[in-house]
Amino acid sequence: MRRLEGFYVVFSAELNRSDNGRLHALHQALRDNLIIGVTDLYPGYVNLYVEYDAVQTDRTTVCKWVRTHLPAALDAKHEASRPVMLPVRYDGEDLADVAARTGMSEREVICLHTQPDYHVYAVGFTPGFPFLGEVPEALRLPRRDTPRLKVPFNAVAVANAQSCVYVLPSPGGWHLLGTALTTIYDPGRDAPFLLSPGDTVRFVEAQGDTPAPLGIRSLWPDVPAHPALRVEKPGLLDLLVDEGRFLQAHHGMARSGPLDERASALANHMVGNPPGTPLLELTLLGPTLTALQEVVLAAVGYGMTGQVAGRAVPAHSPFVLRAGETLRFTPTGEGARSYLAVAGGLETRPFLGSSSVDRTGRVGRPLMAGDVLGLGSTAALATASTRLLPRIPADLTLRLLPGPQATYEALVALGSAPFRVREGDRMGIRLEGPSVPGGQVISEATPHGAVQVTPAGQPILLLNDRGRIGGYHKPAIIHPEDLPLAAQLRPNQLVHFRPHVSGQPERWPRHWFMPA
Repeated sequence: MRRLEGFYVVFSAELNRSDNGRLHALHQALRDNLIIGVTDLYPGYVNLYVEYDAVQTDRTTVCKWVRTHLPAALDAKHEASRPVMLPVRYDGEDLADVAARTGMSEREVICLHTQPDYHVYAVGFTPGFPFLGEVPEALRLPRRDTPRLKVPFNAVAVANAQSCVYVLPSPGGWHLLGTALTTIYDPGRDAPFLLSPGDTVRFVEAQGDTPAPLGIRSLWPDVPAHPALRVEKPGLLDLLVDEGRFLQAHHGMARSGPLDERASALANHMVGNPPGTPLLELTLLGPTLTALQEVVLAAVGYGMTGQVAGRAVPAHSPFVLRAGETLRFTPTGEGARSYLAVAGGLETRPFLGSSSVDRTGRVGRPLMAGDVLGLGSTAALATASTRLLPRIPADLTLRLLPGPQATYEALVALGSAPFRVREGDRMGIRLEGPSVPGGQVISEATPHGAVQVTPAGQPILLLNDRGRIGGYHKPAIIHPEDLPLAAQLRPNQLVHFRPHVSGQPERWPRHWFMPA
């Protein structure tokens, strides 16, 4: 199991185009000279987050690697690249309101918005979503008091000193000026991303039709070469996953991959598959599957048990499903996710190096009735051993480590009383309980397992499909060894936190920043 750690390389304390250009110069230099164990690089506005697998490498080695490339990046002169021209139909829902609030006509707003060459400070929020600056002073307005629940596809908007394009329908509180007539992100293209961090953009007024909404990029063939399993009835959420999508944070792509890496790795091990072989993640209620040929399977995890012809399949050990037999799952009420591995793996069509579903990025989808999954290769010999996962205690406790914005008050509040799971998905788990001191920061990387706290005071546990950058405090991080337990939290379940700290509170956040 990976142990993902990381640190921020700070370039400035506030938004600055020159320093952001140096940040992107370092990002590119590191991408061009990757070392073993580095799993991702997250460019934010004022810092670069360097993530690595502590099982493969160590902090000293990674810091030395970064420092080798840092001097050239600091000396780099930011020269604006040739602008990418983005045609915009200025028909936004807020155009008239922006004109009224800034004391301009709509025509003046349009002329002012199309005047600058915008710098792509960062990409995130959703895949391909560009944060652009700077908006002319006279056009700057704070975000809307009440964000929209759904901003239309390709909407062009402004807020404060920034502009953006909503490349996917999503919630948002920016002011809508128009509609981009070019698709910024499309997973169906050979080059999915039109813009990257550090690019230059110029908006151009134009007329035309809105591009067609994005389709879903399939992750498995419609007609597999070796049909193995037919979906008779889907479960609540059945997803294809592998190890995850690494080195794509700079484009805002979610990590994806299994939420409970321990259970998924054990499932593959049981059927003799190499680590990371594509398998199925099942949530709360599993699917009904019929074998189209004899296959060797293993179901490992929590939340459900498998049955064939009314008989329970062996727990956490391989079993044979013969051609024509049907596998069903019964909920257990303990835990949330289980993993179904097939000896030989599943036939897939990877995207950006991974076969994991990313629902936000429209890469793959949950299983549907009628889907046929094929074998990826000749089945390996399954292991005969049985290895049980630990039971999930009714009174679940997760260990916490200090996060980038750790404070004594926040850690005390998190450890003071149990929290209840209000709701959750693969992006994160919202908790109800004591108020926790939170706040805002300039948008930066969100480490895996971060406990994010907004100014409203309620914590959110950030999981695999989280947005790659965010602007809220992260006072704590779930201990890496407890992430599999966090993945098994169910709605309304109580969870306790036990902070693991040492030293003076003012020193806690320093671990997250590379020393000068």
